[in-house]
Amino acid sequence: MKKTNRDILALALPSIVTNITTPLLGLVDVAITGHMGSAVYLAAIAVGSTVFNLLYWLVSFIRMSASGMTAQAFGRCDHEGQSLILSRELLVSTVIGVCLIALSPLIAAPLIRFVDPSAESSLMAMRYFRIAVWGAPAVLATYAFSGWFLGRQNSRIPMWVSILINVSNILISLLLVFGLGWRIEGVATGTLAAQWIGAVTFLVMALRQHLSWPGLRLVLAPREIAGFFRTNGVLFLRTVCMIAVTLWFTRTGASQGNVTLAANALLIQLFMLFSYVMDGYAFAGEALVGRDIGRRDVPALRLTVRSLLRWSASLAIVFTLLYIFGGESFLGLLSDDHEVIATSAEYAAWAFAIPMASFAAFAYDGIFIGTTSGKMMLLPMLYAAIAFFAVYAVTYHPMGNHGLWLAFLAYLLTRSLTQALLWPGMLRRIDRSIQNLNI
Repeated sequence: MKKTNRDILALALPSIVTNITTPLLGLVDVAITGHMGSAVYLAAIAVGSTVFNLLYWLVSFIRMSASGMTAQAFGRCDHEGQSLILSRELLVSTVIGVCLIALSPLIAAPLIRFVDPSAESSLMAMRYFRIAVWGAPAVLATYAFSGWFLGRQNSRIPMWVSILINVSNILISLLLVFGLGWRIEGVATGTLAAQWIGAVTFLVMALRQHLSWPGLRLVLAPREIAGFFRTNGVLFLRTVCMIAVTLWFTRTGASQGNVTLAANALLIQLFMLFSYVMDGYAFAGEALVGRDIGRRDVPALRLTVRSLLRWSASLAIVFTLLYIFGGESFLGLLSDDHEVIATSAEYAAWAFAIPMASFAAFAYDGIFIGTTSGKMMLLPMLYAAIAFFAVYAVTYHPMGNHGLWLAFLAYLLTRSLTQALLWPGMLRRIDRSIQNLNI
């Protein structure tokens, strides 16, 4: 148990640092544009960041599939398999990234209109988008590398590369904006340069692993590539369900007016803060569960899952207490608008319940990703999305924003309970499969 806990912490803590530093890339752009002397620049960056977050979220399955499959290959000591996985992930990343660049003239305007900015902000956002989109292959490559290194039980390299990306972005953007006067183009170029610096650094780190790099024929082997795309396709559908819930939650909050929208935005930060920590443990679960399955070590797998759930439950209790006793003070640090703070307090109890409702969902996300079972990753999210919209349909009109938050908690609880119910059957199938392989 002590060794398992050490393994979990060794992977989780650097992943938490990575999760916390990753949003800084957008915050740096916001901070720089906030000192340009016009709110238009700030609005344009907010719009551009929203568009890219949506695009990159849709393809975040690249990181998840890389970690689970690589972890299993690592457990089997299959060096060629690890190289094949990385090669396929990089190939997919490059193809999707190039497609985003090629299609950018067609998709930029509709996506920016979807956010509905002012005419002036829209033009600025378009200028930002046209430059920053050239970083798409680099961003997707970093997803692949991050998942691959995590699968190899190494979350420190992704952490250091994430820090490097943010430091590079700060320095280059400051030079271009305030040194050369490039304005919005300087911010976009700084972000673009930092993304490619991160991707190249990851590539250098991967080349130092002394793995044999396969030829294109092996990378595109029909049977293996079909399984690869099947897993990634399921993860893509899972992400679509998650995005649908998130967008509807935001849209419904916006329809209730600026004050309620702002209050929900503040309260959702409590969820985001908890998720940054819990995702670190979920990432550890991806790596360790995949490794144990690759090693055909069911007792170690059981111990890993029990330890992850204990850590997750303990953290949920800690965060719940922190939110109950210090949540309102934290919200006060984020805003000094008394009306928004008062409205937030009205709905705060729902946000305070999030850790206990969702900790199992985060833990089991990592566990199921480590198994690379596509069906088991998709079904809980699909059921959870259905639960969200069903509860919303019943409760929103009589309860208003309380009904919206109730639907969000139902979504989190459904994920947690469905995954907990599915896991024993999944474990039995893994056990039988390993026994058959050992015969």
